[in-house]
Amino acid sequence: MRLLLFLLTLIFPGWAMAEGVIVLDDTGREIRLEQPAERVIALAPHLTELVFELGAEHRLVAVGAHSDYPAAASALPQVGSAQRLDIESILAQSPDLVLAWDSGNVQRALRQLESHGIPVYRSEPRRLEQVADNLRALGVLLGRRDSGQQLAAAFEEELGRLGRIYADRAPVAVFYQIWDQPVMTVNGEHLISEALQLCGGRNVFADLPRLTPRLDAEAVLERDPEVMLASAEPGGADPLARWRGHTGLTATERGNLLLLPPDLLVRPSSRVLQGVAALCEALHQARLRRPVH
Repeated sequence: MRLLLFLLTLIFPGWAMAEGVIVLDDTGREIRLEQPAERVIALAPHLTELVFELGAEHRLVAVGAHSDYPAAASALPQVGSAQRLDIESILAQSPDLVLAWDSGNVQRALRQLESHGIPVYRSEPRRLEQVADNLRALGVLLGRRDSGQQLAAAFEEELGRLGRIYADRAPVAVFYQIWDQPVMTVNGEHLISEALQLCGGRNVFADLPRLTPRLDAEAVLERDPEVMLASAEPGGADPLARWRGHTGLTATERGNLLLLPPDLLVRPSSRVLQGVAALCEALHQARLRRPVH
């Protein structure tokens, strides 16, 4: 029934206006508004980006910490971080919709907002195609249905193109480090792991149960990846510095400790495709550095 309601809002816009706005979020919850939202708070950087992509930035009244892209987002009031939301500040903005990151925002705080009657859309893309789903759903919620459909279709077309280019590349064993103190990576359920797979990479920690597990150095050395990846700002600290002295590592010996542009793979907006393209090229260069027997 919920899927039927969602499809009806996409197929029959007039019906959607008569019955209100109805979509499903990434957790399967039904989000129902009487009309497209006018006062929106985005609690994660990727959600802020998606609102700007849709051309609905004039509806944003506040954002979460680190919402710094595009540059105009930095001027918006901030109402807390992933670890702690400022409930009073959020309520003071009188939002008619809150956009949340399901695994990145504190669930207790999100339930508290819902107890005040505020609809909360939970975004949790675990697959790249779900970014397109988010664009479509947010387009409906923000009165930008056509923009959402067009942006989603363009995203899917580019994703398909990248998939075709790298479909038959030789596999590469990869360790993707998302944090260095403590060392953290992603398992096979994470969006980054799917990006690795698209590029012909094999996440050496795909089997771990936690979405973003912590590791000790011995675990990384034992799995001996061919490539080690992390994101870093140009001229900033090297997050892979601790591994560069381990000459027994295959990645170190082949010069495959590689840094990617920050944010592109960790923020599931349309820009994630730029991150995927950079990732695929990095793995391609690693293949070229394999010794010739």
